[in-house]
Amino acid sequence: MTQRRAPITIPEALRSARETRALEIGAGILPRAVSLFREQFPGKAALIVTDSIAWQVAGRHVADVFRTAAQACLEPFVYTNPNLYAEHDYVLQLENALKPTEAIPIAVGAGTINDLTKLAAHRAGRPYMCVATAASMDGYTAFGASITHNGSKQTFVCPAPQAVLADLDIVRAAPPELNASGYADLLAKTTAGADWILADALGVEAIALEAWHIVQSGLREMLSRPEGIGAGDANAISRLLQGLMLAGFAMQSAQTSRAASGAEHQFSHLWDMQHHTHNGQTPSHGFKVGIATLAITALYECLLSYSLEELDIERCCDDWPAEAAQEQLIRETFREADLLAVALQESRAKTISVQELRSQLERLRALWPDLRGRLRAQLVPFGEVKAMLRAAGAAFEPEQIGISRARQRASFLEASLIRRRFTVLDIVVRAGLLETFLDQIFSPEGAFPINTKLSGAAAGRL
Repeated sequence: MTQRRAPITIPEALRSARETRALEIGAGILPRAVSLFREQFPGKAALIVTDSIAWQVAGRHVADVFRTAAQACLEPFVYTNPNLYAEHDYVLQLENALKPTEAIPIAVGAGTINDLTKLAAHRAGRPYMCVATAASMDGYTAFGASITHNGSKQTFVCPAPQAVLADLDIVRAAPPELNASGYADLLAKTTAGADWILADALGVEAIALEAWHIVQSGLREMLSRPEGIGAGDANAISRLLQGLMLAGFAMQSAQTSRAASGAEHQFSHLWDMQHHTHNGQTPSHGFKVGIATLAITALYECLLSYSLEELDIERCCDDWPAEAAQEQLIRETFREADLLAVALQESRAKTISVQELRSQLERLRALWPDLRGRLRAQLVPFGEVKAMLRAAGAAFEPEQIGISRARQRASFLEASLIRRRFTVLDIVVRAGLLETFLDQIFSPEGAFPINTKLSGAAAGRL
Protein backbone atom coordinates (compact mmCIF):
# COMPACT_ATOMS: atom_id res chain seq x y z
CA MET A 1 0.00 0.00 0.00
CA THR A 2 1.08 3.60 -0.54
CA GLN A 3 -0.83 5.60 2.07
CA ARG A 4 0.12 9.26 2.19
CA ARG A 5 2.31 10.39 5.06
CA ALA A 6 4.05 13.59 6.10
CA PRO A 7 6.37 14.96 3.39
CA ILE A 8 9.94 13.75 3.63
CA THR A 9 12.49 16.47 4.28
CA ILE A 10 15.75 16.96 2.43
CA PRO A 11 17.86 15.77 5.44
CA GLU A 12 15.69 12.64 5.72
CA ALA A 13 16.02 11.94 2.03
CA LEU A 14 19.78 12.44 2.16
CA ARG A 15 19.98 9.58 4.65
CA SER A 16 18.36 7.34 2.02
CA ALA A 17 20.66 8.50 -0.77
CA ARG A 18 23.50 6.17 -1.66
CA GLU A 19 25.96 8.63 -3.19
CA THR A 20 25.05 12.23 -2.36
CA ARG A 21 26.30 13.33 1.05
CA ALA A 22 25.51 17.05 1.00
CA LEU A 23 22.94 19.34 -0.60
CA GLU A 24 22.74 23.08 -0.07
CA ILE A 25 19.95 25.25 -1.47
CA GLY A 26 19.72 28.94 -0.64
CA ALA A 27 20.04 32.50 -1.87
CA GLY A 28 23.49 33.99 -2.29
CA ILE A 29 25.33 30.79 -1.37
CA LEU A 30 27.55 30.43 -4.46
CA PRO A 31 30.63 31.44 -2.40
CA ARG A 32 29.90 28.40 -0.23
CA ALA A 33 31.09 26.22 -3.11
CA VAL A 34 34.69 26.25 -1.95
CA SER A 35 33.96 25.32 1.66
CA LEU A 36 31.55 22.60 0.54
CA PHE A 37 34.23 21.23 -1.77
CA ARG A 38 36.81 21.19 1.02
CA GLU A 39 34.43 19.45 3.40
CA GLN A 40 33.69 16.70 0.91
CA PHE A 41 37.05 16.37 -0.84
CA PRO A 42 39.78 17.40 1.62
CA GLY A 43 43.20 17.85 0.09
CA LYS A 44 41.95 17.46 -3.49
CA ALA A 45 42.27 19.83 -6.44
CA ALA A 46 39.17 20.86 -8.36
CA LEU A 47 38.37 21.02 -12.07
CA ILE A 48 35.44 23.22 -13.04
CA VAL A 49 33.45 21.73 -15.94
CA THR A 50 31.02 24.02 -17.71
CA ASP A 51 29.91 25.45 -21.05
CA SER A 52 30.27 28.95 -22.47
CA ILE A 53 26.93 30.19 -21.15
CA ALA A 54 27.15 28.66 -17.68
CA TRP A 55 30.73 29.96 -17.43
CA GLN A 56 29.41 33.51 -17.65
CA VAL A 57 26.48 32.80 -15.31
CA ALA A 58 28.28 30.97 -12.50
CA GLY A 59 31.45 29.19 -13.60
CA ARG A 60 33.64 32.29 -13.56
CA HIS A 61 32.34 33.20 -10.10
CA VAL A 62 33.10 29.72 -8.75
CA ALA A 63 36.61 29.91 -10.23
CA ASP A 64 37.16 33.32 -8.59
CA VAL A 65 35.97 32.01 -5.22
CA PHE A 66 38.38 29.08 -5.42
CA ARG A 67 41.23 31.34 -6.47
CA THR A 68 40.57 33.82 -3.65
CA ALA A 69 40.44 30.98 -1.12
CA ALA A 70 43.74 29.57 -2.45
CA GLN A 71 42.01 26.29 -3.21
CA ALA A 72 43.85 24.22 -5.81
CA CYS A 73 41.89 24.37 -9.06
CA LEU A 74 43.05 23.31 -12.52
CA GLU A 75 42.35 25.31 -15.67
CA PRO A 76 38.55 25.13 -16.22
CA PHE A 77 37.23 22.68 -18.81
CA VAL A 78 34.78 24.71 -20.91
CA TYR A 79 32.72 23.14 -23.69
CA THR A 80 32.51 25.77 -26.43
CA ASN A 81 30.11 24.10 -28.87
CA PRO A 82 26.89 26.21 -28.84
CA ASN A 83 24.94 23.05 -29.77
CA LEU A 84 26.35 20.99 -26.91
CA TYR A 85 24.19 18.06 -25.88
CA ALA A 86 24.60 14.90 -23.79
CA GLU A 87 26.40 12.85 -26.42
CA HIS A 88 29.00 10.17 -25.80
CA ASP A 89 31.83 11.89 -27.67
CA TYR A 90 31.64 14.80 -25.23
CA VAL A 91 31.93 12.34 -22.34
CA LEU A 92 35.12 10.97 -23.89
CA GLN A 93 36.59 14.47 -24.21
CA LEU A 94 36.14 15.14 -20.51
CA GLU A 95 37.18 11.65 -19.49
CA ASN A 96 40.46 12.07 -21.38
CA ALA A 97 41.04 15.42 -19.66
CA LEU A 98 40.38 13.95 -16.21
CA LYS A 99 42.40 10.73 -16.34
CA PRO A 100 45.90 12.29 -16.32
CA THR A 101 44.94 14.20 -13.15
CA GLU A 102 43.57 13.43 -9.69
CA ALA A 103 41.25 16.44 -9.75
CA ILE A 104 37.64 16.28 -8.60
CA PRO A 105 35.35 17.72 -11.30
CA ILE A 106 32.73 20.32 -10.41
CA ALA A 107 29.87 20.39 -12.92
CA VAL A 108 28.65 23.98 -13.18
CA GLY A 109 25.53 24.07 -15.32
CA ALA A 110 22.25 22.26 -15.89
CA GLY A 111 21.26 18.83 -17.21
CA THR A 112 23.71 18.36 -20.07
CA ILE A 113 26.80 19.42 -18.11
CA ASN A 114 25.74 17.34 -15.12
CA ASP A 115 25.20 14.16 -17.14
CA LEU A 116 28.44 14.53 -19.10
CA THR A 117 30.41 15.12 -15.91
CA LYS A 118 28.64 12.33 -14.02
CA LEU A 119 29.61 9.66 -16.53
CA ALA A 120 33.11 11.01 -17.24
CA ALA A 121 33.92 11.23 -13.52
CA HIS A 122 32.71 7.67 -12.96
CA ARG A 123 34.85 6.37 -15.81
CA ALA A 124 37.83 8.28 -14.48
CA GLY A 125 37.29 6.58 -11.11
CA ARG A 126 36.33 9.48 -8.91
CA PRO A 127 33.34 11.30 -7.37
CA TYR A 128 32.22 14.76 -8.41
CA MET A 129 30.37 17.85 -7.23
CA CYS A 130 27.60 19.79 -8.94
CA VAL A 131 26.66 23.47 -8.92
CA ALA A 132 23.17 23.71 -10.38
CA THR A 133 22.32 26.77 -12.48
CA ALA A 134 18.64 26.05 -13.25
CA ALA A 135 15.75 23.99 -11.88
CA SER A 136 15.42 22.32 -15.27
CA MET A 137 15.22 18.56 -14.53
CA ASP A 138 15.54 15.91 -11.82
CA GLY A 139 18.89 14.56 -12.95
CA TYR A 140 21.17 16.54 -10.64
CA THR A 141 20.92 14.02 -7.81
CA ALA A 142 19.85 11.05 -9.94
CA PHE A 143 21.59 7.72 -10.22
CA GLY A 144 22.68 7.24 -13.84
CA ALA A 145 23.31 9.56 -16.77
CA SER A 146 21.16 9.89 -19.88
CA ILE A 147 23.57 9.98 -22.82
CA THR A 148 23.12 9.57 -26.56
CA HIS A 149 25.40 6.81 -27.85
CA ASN A 150 25.35 5.17 -31.30
CA GLY A 151 22.26 7.21 -32.15
CA SER A 152 20.26 5.95 -29.16
CA LYS A 153 19.44 7.69 -25.88
CA GLN A 154 20.76 5.38 -23.16
CA THR A 155 20.93 5.47 -19.38
CA PHE A 156 24.47 4.70 -18.24
CA VAL A 157 25.00 3.36 -14.75
CA CYS A 158 27.04 5.86 -12.71
CA PRO A 159 26.78 7.47 -9.27
CA ALA A 160 25.11 10.76 -8.46
CA PRO A 161 27.25 13.71 -7.30
CA GLN A 162 28.68 13.54 -3.80
CA ALA A 163 27.72 17.15 -3.17
CA VAL A 164 25.26 19.59 -4.79
CA LEU A 165 24.91 23.34 -4.37
CA ALA A 166 22.07 25.42 -5.83
CA ASP A 167 22.12 29.20 -5.40
CA LEU A 168 18.53 30.44 -5.67
CA ASP A 169 19.69 33.79 -7.03
CA ILE A 170 21.39 32.01 -9.94
CA VAL A 171 18.49 29.62 -10.52
CA ARG A 172 15.85 32.38 -10.44
CA ALA A 173 17.83 34.33 -13.04
CA ALA A 174 17.91 31.37 -15.44
CA PRO A 175 15.86 31.69 -18.64
CA PRO A 176 12.21 31.10 -17.60
CA GLU A 177 11.81 28.17 -19.98
CA LEU A 178 14.51 26.22 -18.10
CA ASN A 179 12.68 26.33 -14.77
CA ALA A 180 9.38 25.73 -16.57
CA SER A 181 10.98 22.61 -18.03
CA GLY A 182 11.86 21.43 -14.54
CA TYR A 183 8.31 22.02 -13.38
CA ALA A 184 7.01 19.84 -16.21
CA ASP A 185 9.50 17.12 -15.26
CA LEU A 186 8.26 17.25 -11.65
CA LEU A 187 4.62 17.17 -12.74
CA ALA A 188 5.39 13.93 -14.62
CA LYS A 189 5.80 12.19 -11.26
CA THR A 190 2.00 12.02 -11.07
CA THR A 191 1.68 9.67 -14.05
CA ALA A 192 4.95 7.90 -13.19
CA GLY A 193 3.46 7.13 -9.79
CA ALA A 194 0.27 5.80 -11.36
CA ASP A 195 2.32 3.48 -13.57
CA TRP A 196 4.17 2.14 -10.53
CA ILE A 197 0.87 1.52 -8.74
CA LEU A 198 -0.24 -0.54 -11.75
CA ALA A 199 3.02 -2.48 -11.96
CA ASP A 200 2.94 -3.19 -8.23
CA ALA A 201 -0.72 -4.30 -8.21
CA LEU A 202 -0.14 -6.73 -11.07
CA GLY A 203 3.00 -8.22 -9.54
CA VAL A 204 5.35 -6.88 -12.21
CA GLU A 205 7.47 -4.50 -10.11
CA ALA A 206 6.90 -3.92 -6.41
CA ILE A 207 6.82 -0.38 -5.07
CA ALA A 208 9.94 0.47 -3.06
CA LEU A 209 8.23 2.33 -0.24
CA GLU A 210 11.12 4.58 0.74
CA ALA A 211 11.69 5.77 -2.82
CA TRP A 212 7.93 6.17 -3.33
CA HIS A 213 7.52 8.40 -0.28
CA ILE A 214 10.58 10.50 -1.11
CA VAL A 215 8.93 11.50 -4.40
CA GLN A 216 5.23 11.39 -3.66
CA SER A 217 4.74 12.51 -0.05
CA GLY A 218 5.21 16.23 -0.73
CA LEU A 219 4.62 16.28 -4.49
CA ARG A 220 1.27 18.10 -4.53
CA GLU A 221 2.61 20.89 -2.35
CA MET A 222 5.70 21.33 -4.51
CA LEU A 223 3.50 21.58 -7.61
CA SER A 224 0.95 23.91 -6.02
CA ARG A 225 2.14 27.27 -7.37
CA PRO A 226 2.98 26.89 -11.06
CA GLU A 227 2.45 30.60 -11.72
CA GLY A 228 5.34 31.32 -9.35
CA ILE A 229 7.74 29.42 -11.60
CA GLY A 230 7.30 31.75 -14.56
CA ALA A 231 7.38 34.77 -12.26
CA GLY A 232 10.64 33.66 -10.66
CA ASP A 233 9.11 33.57 -7.17
CA ALA A 234 11.78 32.50 -4.68
CA ASN A 235 9.51 30.21 -2.66
CA ALA A 236 8.08 28.51 -5.75
CA ILE A 237 11.54 27.99 -7.25
CA SER A 238 12.87 26.68 -3.94
CA ARG A 239 10.04 24.14 -3.68
CA LEU A 240 10.62 23.11 -7.29
CA LEU A 241 14.33 22.56 -6.66
CA GLN A 242 13.58 20.52 -3.57
CA GLY A 243 11.09 18.37 -5.47
CA LEU A 244 13.57 17.72 -8.28
CA MET A 245 16.39 16.92 -5.85
CA LEU A 246 14.12 14.56 -3.92
CA ALA A 247 13.25 12.71 -7.13
CA GLY A 248 16.96 12.18 -7.70
CA PHE A 249 17.43 10.91 -4.15
CA ALA A 250 14.59 8.42 -4.71
CA MET A 251 16.36 7.11 -7.80
CA GLN A 252 19.54 6.74 -5.75
CA SER A 253 17.66 4.90 -3.02
CA ALA A 254 16.00 2.45 -5.42
CA GLN A 255 18.91 2.32 -7.90
CA THR A 256 16.34 2.73 -10.68
CA SER A 257 14.50 5.60 -12.35
CA ARG A 258 11.11 3.91 -11.75
CA ALA A 259 10.28 6.32 -8.89
CA ALA A 260 10.41 9.30 -11.25
CA SER A 261 9.80 7.92 -14.74
CA GLY A 262 6.92 6.12 -16.43
CA ALA A 263 5.19 6.01 -19.79
CA GLU A 264 5.50 9.78 -20.20
CA HIS A 265 9.29 9.46 -20.26
CA GLN A 266 9.04 6.76 -22.91
CA PHE A 267 7.55 9.37 -25.27
CA SER A 268 10.49 11.67 -24.59
CA HIS A 269 13.00 8.85 -25.14
CA LEU A 270 11.23 7.96 -28.38
CA TRP A 271 11.44 11.52 -29.71
CA ASP A 272 15.08 11.70 -28.64
CA MET A 273 15.88 8.52 -30.56
CA GLN A 274 14.02 9.91 -33.58
CA HIS A 275 16.33 12.96 -33.34
CA HIS A 276 13.34 15.28 -33.15
CA THR A 277 13.95 19.02 -33.50
CA HIS A 278 11.66 22.03 -33.65
CA ASN A 279 12.69 25.29 -35.31
CA GLY A 280 16.20 23.93 -35.57
CA GLN A 281 16.53 23.08 -31.89
CA THR A 282 15.92 20.04 -29.70
CA PRO A 283 13.00 20.76 -27.34
CA SER A 284 13.90 20.52 -23.67
CA HIS A 285 13.50 17.25 -21.84
CA GLY A 286 10.91 18.76 -19.53
CA PHE A 287 8.78 20.19 -22.33
CA LYS A 288 8.72 16.82 -24.09
CA VAL A 289 7.87 15.05 -20.84
CA GLY A 290 5.16 17.63 -20.07
CA ILE A 291 3.39 17.03 -23.38
CA ALA A 292 3.73 13.30 -22.82
CA THR A 293 2.30 13.66 -19.30
CA LEU A 294 -0.78 15.21 -20.87
CA ALA A 295 -1.00 12.33 -23.34
CA ILE A 296 -0.70 9.66 -20.65
CA THR A 297 -3.15 11.48 -18.38
CA ALA A 298 -5.65 11.44 -21.25
CA LEU A 299 -5.03 7.71 -21.73
CA TYR A 300 -5.56 7.06 -18.03
CA GLU A 301 -8.84 8.98 -18.10
CA CYS A 302 -10.07 6.73 -20.91
CA LEU A 303 -9.03 3.65 -18.93
CA LEU A 304 -10.66 4.88 -15.72
CA SER A 305 -13.91 5.49 -17.58
CA TYR A 306 -13.93 1.99 -19.05
CA SER A 307 -15.70 -0.95 -17.38
CA LEU A 308 -12.78 -3.32 -17.09
CA GLU A 309 -15.01 -5.66 -15.08
CA GLU A 310 -16.61 -6.51 -18.43
CA LEU A 311 -13.34 -7.00 -20.33
CA ASP A 312 -13.53 -9.98 -22.71
CA ILE A 313 -10.33 -11.71 -21.68
CA GLU A 314 -10.74 -14.62 -24.07
CA ARG A 315 -10.97 -12.20 -26.99
CA CYS A 316 -7.77 -10.50 -25.77
CA CYS A 317 -6.03 -13.86 -25.63
CA ASP A 318 -7.24 -14.84 -29.09
CA ASP A 319 -5.95 -11.54 -30.48
CA TRP A 320 -2.57 -11.72 -28.71
CA PRO A 321 0.11 -11.83 -31.43
CA ALA A 322 2.62 -14.63 -31.66
CA GLU A 323 6.26 -13.66 -31.23
CA ALA A 324 6.88 -13.65 -35.00
CA ALA A 325 3.87 -11.40 -35.62
CA GLN A 326 5.00 -9.00 -32.89
CA GLU A 327 8.46 -8.81 -34.40
CA GLN A 328 6.95 -8.07 -37.80
CA LEU A 329 4.90 -5.25 -36.26
CA ILE A 330 8.04 -3.76 -34.75
CA ARG A 331 9.91 -3.99 -38.04
CA GLU A 332 7.05 -2.25 -39.84
CA THR A 333 6.87 0.45 -37.15
CA PHE A 334 10.55 1.40 -36.97
CA ARG A 335 12.68 2.02 -40.04
CA GLU A 336 15.77 3.47 -38.32
CA ALA A 337 18.27 0.67 -37.64
CA ASP A 338 19.30 1.85 -34.17
CA LEU A 339 15.72 2.44 -33.02
CA LEU A 340 14.61 -0.90 -34.48
CA ALA A 341 17.34 -2.72 -32.57
CA VAL A 342 16.30 -1.09 -29.30
CA ALA A 343 12.61 -1.85 -29.90
CA LEU A 344 13.30 -5.52 -30.68
CA GLN A 345 15.45 -5.95 -27.58
CA GLU A 346 13.17 -4.09 -25.17
CA SER A 347 9.94 -5.63 -26.45
CA ARG A 348 11.35 -9.15 -26.18
CA ALA A 349 12.27 -8.44 -22.57
CA LYS A 350 8.62 -7.99 -21.62
CA THR A 351 7.02 -10.54 -23.93
CA ILE A 352 4.44 -12.73 -22.17
CA SER A 353 2.67 -15.91 -23.20
CA VAL A 354 -1.07 -16.20 -23.77
CA GLN A 355 -1.35 -17.99 -20.43
CA GLU A 356 0.49 -15.18 -18.65
CA LEU A 357 -1.67 -12.61 -20.42
CA ARG A 358 -4.86 -14.34 -19.28
CA SER A 359 -3.62 -14.49 -15.68
CA GLN A 360 -2.60 -10.84 -15.70
CA LEU A 361 -5.88 -9.59 -17.16
CA GLU A 362 -7.88 -11.72 -14.75
CA ARG A 363 -5.97 -10.19 -11.87
CA LEU A 364 -6.51 -6.70 -13.29
CA ARG A 365 -10.23 -7.31 -13.63
CA ALA A 366 -10.51 -8.61 -10.07
CA LEU A 367 -8.51 -5.71 -8.60
CA TRP A 368 -10.05 -3.01 -10.74
CA PRO A 369 -12.67 -1.58 -8.31
CA ASP A 370 -9.99 -0.80 -5.71
CA LEU A 371 -7.23 -0.07 -8.22
CA ARG A 372 -9.36 2.46 -10.09
CA GLY A 373 -9.82 4.46 -6.87
CA ARG A 374 -6.11 4.44 -6.10
CA LEU A 375 -5.24 5.62 -9.60
CA ARG A 376 -7.81 8.43 -9.48
CA ALA A 377 -6.34 9.61 -6.17
CA GLN A 378 -2.84 9.60 -7.67
CA LEU A 379 -3.56 11.38 -10.95
CA VAL A 380 -4.27 15.05 -11.66
CA PRO A 381 -7.19 15.62 -14.08
CA PHE A 382 -6.21 16.41 -17.68
CA GLY A 383 -7.59 19.94 -17.61
CA GLU A 384 -5.66 20.77 -14.46
CA VAL A 385 -2.42 19.31 -15.84
CA LYS A 386 -2.76 21.48 -18.92
CA ALA A 387 -3.51 24.59 -16.86
CA MET A 388 -0.53 23.92 -14.57
CA LEU A 389 1.87 23.54 -17.48
CA ARG A 390 0.58 26.73 -19.05
CA ALA A 391 0.82 28.71 -15.79
CA ALA A 392 4.42 27.57 -15.30
CA GLY A 393 5.37 28.70 -18.82
CA ALA A 394 5.85 25.17 -20.16
CA ALA A 395 4.59 23.72 -23.43
CA PHE A 396 0.95 22.62 -23.16
CA GLU A 397 0.15 21.72 -26.79
CA PRO A 398 2.19 19.19 -28.83
CA GLU A 399 2.64 21.64 -31.71
CA GLN A 400 4.63 23.91 -29.39
CA ILE A 401 7.43 21.34 -29.46
CA GLY A 402 6.91 20.48 -33.12
CA ILE A 403 4.86 17.31 -32.64
CA SER A 404 1.79 17.06 -34.87
CA ARG A 405 -1.37 15.39 -33.58
CA ALA A 406 -0.91 12.55 -36.05
CA ARG A 407 2.66 11.98 -34.86
CA GLN A 408 1.57 12.16 -31.25
CA ARG A 409 -1.06 9.50 -31.91
CA ALA A 410 1.51 7.20 -33.51
CA SER A 411 3.82 7.77 -30.54
CA PHE A 412 1.54 5.86 -28.16
CA LEU A 413 2.24 2.52 -29.82
CA GLU A 414 5.85 3.36 -30.64
CA ALA A 415 6.59 4.38 -27.05
CA SER A 416 5.15 1.12 -25.77
CA LEU A 417 7.69 -0.82 -27.83
CA ILE A 418 10.97 0.88 -26.92
CA ARG A 419 11.22 0.27 -23.15
CA ARG A 420 10.77 -2.86 -21.07
CA ARG A 421 9.30 -0.84 -18.20
CA PHE A 422 5.69 -1.87 -17.50
CA THR A 423 3.26 1.06 -17.78
CA VAL A 424 -0.32 1.90 -18.61
CA LEU A 425 0.66 1.56 -22.28
CA ASP A 426 1.20 -2.16 -21.73
CA ILE A 427 -2.14 -2.56 -19.96
CA VAL A 428 -4.04 -0.83 -22.76
CA VAL A 429 -2.23 -2.79 -25.49
CA ARG A 430 -2.73 -6.12 -23.74
CA ALA A 431 -6.41 -5.37 -23.17
CA GLY A 432 -6.82 -4.59 -26.88
CA LEU A 433 -8.02 -1.07 -26.09
CA LEU A 434 -5.32 1.17 -27.54
CA GLU A 435 -7.01 2.09 -30.82
CA THR A 436 -10.39 2.54 -29.10
CA PHE A 437 -8.90 4.96 -26.61
CA LEU A 438 -6.85 6.80 -29.25
CA ASP A 439 -10.03 7.33 -31.27
CA GLN A 440 -11.49 9.00 -28.18
CA ILE A 441 -8.41 11.10 -27.36
CA PHE A 442 -8.05 12.45 -30.91
CA SER A 443 -11.77 12.84 -31.66
CA PRO A 444 -13.30 16.34 -32.07
CA GLU A 445 -14.44 16.18 -28.43
CA GLY A 446 -11.26 14.52 -27.17
CA ALA A 447 -8.21 15.79 -25.32
CA PHE A 448 -6.24 16.36 -28.54
CA PRO A 449 -8.73 16.90 -31.37
CA ILE A 450 -7.04 16.46 -34.72
CA ASN A 451 -7.41 19.27 -37.29
CA THR A 452 -8.15 21.87 -34.63
CA LYS A 453 -6.45 25.15 -35.41
CA LEU A 454 -4.56 26.60 -32.44
CA SER A 455 -4.66 30.27 -31.61
CA GLY A 456 -2.78 32.74 -29.49
CA ALA A 457 -0.04 31.49 -27.19
CA ALA A 458 -0.83 27.87 -27.96
CA ALA A 459 0.19 28.34 -31.58
CA GLY A 460 3.31 30.30 -30.81
CA ARG A 461 6.82 29.27 -30.06
CA LEU A 462 7.68 29.10 -26.38
